Amino acid sequence: MTASIEVVSLGAPVMVQDGGRPGHMHHGVPPGGAWVPELLIAANRAVGNAWSAAALEAYGRLELRARGRDVRVSVDGEAARLLADGDTLTVPAPTRYAVRYVAVDGALSVPEVLGGRGTLGVARLGGWEGRPLRKGDSLPLGPPVSADSPSEADLPRLAEALDPTAPVRILLGPDTARFGDAAVAMLLGSTFTVSPASDRVGQRLDGPPVPHGDEGTGTSRPMVRGALQVTLSGTPIVLGPDHPTTGGYPLIAVVIRADWGRLGARRAGASVHFQAVSVEEARAAWSHRPA
Repeated sequence: MTASIEVVSLGAPVMVQDGGRPGHMHHGVPPGGAWVPELLIAANRAVGNAWSAAALEAYGRLELRARGRDVRVSVDGEAARLLADGDTLTVPAPTRYAVRYVAVDGALSVPEVLGGRGTLGVARLGGWEGRPLRKGDSLPLGPPVSADSPSEADLPRLAEALDPTAPVRILLGPDTARFGDAAVAMLLGSTFTVSPASDRVGQRLDGPPVPHGDEGTGTSRPMVRGALQVTLSGTPIVLGPDHPTTGGYPLIAVVIRADWGRLGARRAGASVHFQAVSVEEARAAWSHRPA
């Protein structure tokens, strides 16, 4: 019997995600990957997997059953717990962050597509049949790993990195000339909130409209995760892991890579304020990330 993890029940979308599939933007395929990379990495490390291994990205309550062997499971990097063959585990809905990650030793052995195993919902590829999971799905597992689980010593650093009250750091540009000083001052001096309309494509922010003189005449060009677009109505949208590979809205700034998870972890209604940093500060933040 092939070892697997069965979805017994779920209360909100759950999908397979991993470290992403970079290198296919020229084919119109975004890199994808975990919405909050730090939590995926922490969960995988706690069960001895590679940092980028496929795990579950859950937006609500989830109940799982081990099939075929005993498995070790970690939620968000907490100490791994043993789930005996046939037993079930209930993972509560996320409360502190917008999402949680469930990693199993050996990782989810779903088919690899374009170099990654994560779900790309907008293209219906990857993950498990290219879709969110359903009750009764049984996901195959890789061979068990024997590595000792690390301690939870890094969890305080993880909590600090994802602090919902900390500023989200950005690099201004490349289109600040299309906005002007007033718009930049509005962006940096205002408090926004995460819109319930946010998804893995883009995180919409509610708040004061950011003014700009663009009338939709910008040419389409390549986009990246973290790009902070401003729509014609002045609504900021931060592109997520499943972002379109091209776009035409002007970019007032880009969220630094070290803060992708800090922003993504925030639940609908959470406040967001931005802090402009230099390229050198962005590089230093990345080099000191907890994961």
